[in-house]
Amino acid sequence: MVKPLSDPADIAAVVLAAGNSSRFGSDKLLHPLRLRGETLPLIVHSLMPWLQTFERTTVVVRPGSEALCDAITTALGPVPREALRWLVCDDAAQGMAASLACGVRANRSAAGWLIGLADMPAIPSVAIDGVRDALLFGADLSASSCYGKCGHPAGFAACYYEELVALQGDMGARRLLERDKSNLVPIEIRSNGIYIDVDTPGDLQHLEIRD
Repeated sequence: MVKPLSDPADIAAVVLAAGNSSRFGSDKLLHPLRLRGETLPLIVHSLMPWLQTFERTTVVVRPGSEALCDAITTALGPVPREALRWLVCDDAAQGMAASLACGVRANRSAAGWLIGLADMPAIPSVAIDGVRDALLFGADLSASSCYGKCGHPAGFAACYYEELVALQGDMGARRLLERDKSNLVPIEIRSNGIYIDVDTPGDLQHLEIRD
């Protein structure tokens, strides 16, 4: 029997928010979005379920993101200061993998990492809870799943550290998930929110019908 980790704090939450929104035409993360009955910046919708699960979430941003961080803090309201850790990735322009590696490296002592994307505002908290718990109970690799198709977030145990910090390009950790899918523990979620990311204004239509 696999012995579970003793403390949920052993798992680090890392949300990637260092993209440049080039396909959206403006800063998509601050785009006002009505979801779950509230109108908030898109990234705030994305972060709220993480804040419900983790006492601290590392948000990886690109250089010059002070206005973004201030806007998020204002929109979230009375959230404990330690709940969000802003991490500037100097190499963000090199692609998503650089941001992911930066976030994992900054949480080197963790027993595992849960990786999420700031442009995915419809992921339910049960998906985040489930993947975290899978790592806590000994899974090396886990991800949310809907009808057999894996989505976000994804979780990696400490044995993946060297490979995660060596990733390059825009694929992030997808290659690892595909390579080791036989070892992946899927967390079945009845929500297509685990797939919906916002790259263009047209992608917002998939979210508006959910409100």
